[in-house]
Amino acid sequence: MFEAEITPGMGAAEVVELARLVEEAGFDRLGISDVALWPDAYQLQVLAAAATERIHIGAMVTNPYTRHPAVHAAALATLQDVSGGRAFLGIGVGAGLEAMGMTYPRPVATLREAIEAIRGLLAGRTVTFDGETTTLDGAALVRPPETLVPVAIGTRSPGVMRLAGEVADTALVGARYFTPELIALYRGWLAEGAARAGRSVDEIQVLPRVTLCVSADGRLARDSVKRFAGHYLMILGDSGPAVDSATRRRIAAALDRSTGWYFDLDRHDDPDLLDAVDDELAEAFAVVGTPEECVGQLRAVLDLGFNGVSCNLAAVRRDTMYEGLRETIAGSAEVVGRLRAQR
Repeated sequence: MFEAEITPGMGAAEVVELARLVEEAGFDRLGISDVALWPDAYQLQVLAAAATERIHIGAMVTNPYTRHPAVHAAALATLQDVSGGRAFLGIGVGAGLEAMGMTYPRPVATLREAIEAIRGLLAGRTVTFDGETTTLDGAALVRPPETLVPVAIGTRSPGVMRLAGEVADTALVGARYFTPELIALYRGWLAEGAARAGRSVDEIQVLPRVTLCVSADGRLARDSVKRFAGHYLMILGDSGPAVDSATRRRIAAALDRSTGWYFDLDRHDDPDLLDAVDDELAEAFAVVGTPEECVGQLRAVLDLGFNGVSCNLAAVRRDTMYEGLRETIAGSAEVVGRLRAQR
């Protein structure tokens, strides 16, 4: 299983074209980022579904806060109809809610109730639900889908990973930095949740979330993800790779001088990040470089015990995000093709 995610920082027609290219590159599944105030993920998913034939399409990931579960269910039923049964629901805590004055209260309970309500509605049932965070009173979809919509949960949280063990079809490990010890932790949380629900953990597909940036210019690709690598170094703290305190302080200061989201082409990356974040650190948080280099790096991730991977596609720094993502997708075709040949 090879999954790709597109962050839609461009026009809808360009997103649709990138979706077609992702399908041609050999990916099995396409996620459209759902970030508050960015172009609407569900509308883009429907447009992408209408323009593709094989690839499965969903959010990567949406959240249970900005849309009521009934709104999610109706959107997914539409996507399942347009795609001919290729929809999936990718859900987690979400991103970008702070700009809307929202927080992330009771994430496990909110996700659990949202998924239960969405599944009930998609199954064609009349749902009455009075939970901690979700209420439905005799609700039913006018046109429920004919086939089930699988659920993928993406997270870095132990509690949400346990929930994935209880209810998800796919669990996405959002650590970004992978070691055997960290993967064992995630698998342990997943197994705890599965046992709680009386499930076998073998029923759950487990995919690592990696950031993928590919270019014939390996130097440009690595420089394109250094802001991202610095950001995740700060998030993981002592759980991440070993970096001396002076370098950490230097990276933190450079991030403070940077503006915009780390995947937004219009962001400002402080120039000192290019020196403070070396190539080794960039590769600790991303699969990055030439196609040949990325094959080796991605093979190393798969060899940690995974039979697939979820790739958040990062744009090479070109004049537009569309151009940068086209470049990464073009390089990814060689990466995916060579990895499939090795299996």
